[in-house]
Amino acid sequence: MPKLKTNRGAAKRFRKTASGKFKCRQSHRNHILTKKSTKRKRTLRSPDHLDAADAALARRMLPYA
Repeated sequence: MPKLKTNRGAAKRFRKTASGKFKCRQSHRNHILTKKSTKRKRTLRSPDHLDAADAALARRMLPYA
């Protein structure tokens, strides 16, 4: 059986944790930051986890993660 290709876009966005979940970056932190509160921007710094339904797709895109 041939090797599977890793989806490079997914590889840049997701990392697998030790428990098997996928870490990802939080959204809403790219632009229009002046109107967002400091507290909101600070909480958006922490990594988020993919939902279980999306994690199944990420698992297929990252076969060796």
